[in-house]
Amino acid sequence: MKYSIIRTDKADEGIRHTVLYLANQFGNEFAIKKLDYIENTIKLLEDNPYIGTVPRYSVLKRQGYRVLILEKNLAFYKVNENKKEVTIYAFTDQRQDYVNIIRGL
Repeated sequence: MKYSIIRTDKADEGIRHTVLYLANQFGNEFAIKKLDYIENTIKLLEDNPYIGTVPRYSVLKRQGYRVLILEKNLAFYKVNENKKEVTIYAFTDQRQDYVNIIRGL
């Protein structure tokens, strides 16, 4: 059974910020390709919700987060087995202070 993918406003904001930055720096065509890559990679969670890794930081691990690595970006998510849902909570650049971003959710 496929899992449904839910994205929080914070995750959508992170994706939007990334794509707009790339469009500004490298052009629209590059940004659209990156957006397609992000969307297709996140879509993989429908069939394989555990393809992401367990975070190395214990505070995130204890809260049940998993991390999907997308080149220089990270998607933080949780799997709800009962509802067959994957919720994407945040999408960040791996160079950001993502622990504090997640704590703020």
